[in-house]
Amino acid sequence: MIKEWNLLRALACLSIVFLHSTTQMSKIMDHPEIDLYYYGRIFLCMATPAFIVLSIVILANRYPHRLPDNFWRKRINFIFIPFLFFAVVDAFVTHYLNNNVVIKEKITENILTGNFVGWFILVIFQFYALHYFVTKFRLSMKWMLPLSLISMFSYLFLINEELIKLDGYSHVLRLPFLAWFGYFTAAYLIGKYYKTLSKTLLKYRWLTLVLFVLSAAFLYFSYSSGLVTGTHSRRMDLFPVVISFGLAVFAWGQKIPASKLVNLISNYSFGIYLLHWQFQRLLAPHFVGLFSSYFASVLLLFVVSLTASILTIKLISYLPFGAFIVGKVRKVKKESVRSELVEQTA
Repeated sequence: MIKEWNLLRALACLSIVFLHSTTQMSKIMDHPEIDLYYYGRIFLCMATPAFIVLSIVILANRYPHRLPDNFWRKRINFIFIPFLFFAVVDAFVTHYLNNNVVIKEKITENILTGNFVGWFILVIFQFYALHYFVTKFRLSMKWMLPLSLISMFSYLFLINEELIKLDGYSHVLRLPFLAWFGYFTAAYLIGKYYKTLSKTLLKYRWLTLVLFVLSAAFLYFSYSSGLVTGTHSRRMDLFPVVISFGLAVFAWGQKIPASKLVNLISNYSFGIYLLHWQFQRLLAPHFVGLFSSYFASVLLLFVVSLTASILTIKLISYLPFGAFIVGKVRKVKKESVRSELVEQTA
């Protein structure tokens, strides 16, 4: 069981749920004018890239030479079909909250442009294809790594500075693999050589904390100085945070005992990603006034939406077709945690 992978997936999942809790409450209650709060929201934006990175780490580790014959069928069934299902769910919830929204148009927009919380799945599928080409043609990371970093940072600069614009469809600019190319190559190298790397990370685990702290400090400097603006995962200064955070979790996660709660959240993370947003949109207006404190309201929304998502996923998983809605959720035995959980995002 590679428990540090489960830990990173669980932490990324919890981070995105908490970030979105602040997003939903801020639509009703004003953001608190606290500098550290705004920085914290930017920091939590590393969650989705971390989730994407982990999926490629697992993929490169399990399939360093070629993809298995049933790879695409399983990913379409248990990842892409849930994406389609929740694209429809999102459209109905959006229409419920705003009657001016046309359901058919919203469904089409969600599926084709990824204009809902499941957009990251379209990025992961591009990385699946990229992994196929890397292994099939034995592409060398010696040139792909620097090329990917140059390409990614150049593309992010262009879209963040609005040198490339799509009026009304700016969300589409986050979908091309170029926006995440550097994450792919870094994750590929980590996954392919993980057996050796994990030993080195464990040995120098204190150094991983230093690198993470320095990356987080650089992010704060970038934020406070206004060098990069925007609370989103396409910030260039998030890249060192995501990679250093992942390495720190991989290092220290080897020392932390396995946790049933961590394994539970990790096992349900895919469904939580897709489901929590809808619960939060529906519940947030009802939480206003329960507390005078903004942070208490956010915490309540976080706990309730997370719990509701897990319970809903659990119920759906009992249906014969449940895996086509929330992905594969299995009863995990201690001996097989690794293989069972890896299957979900690899």
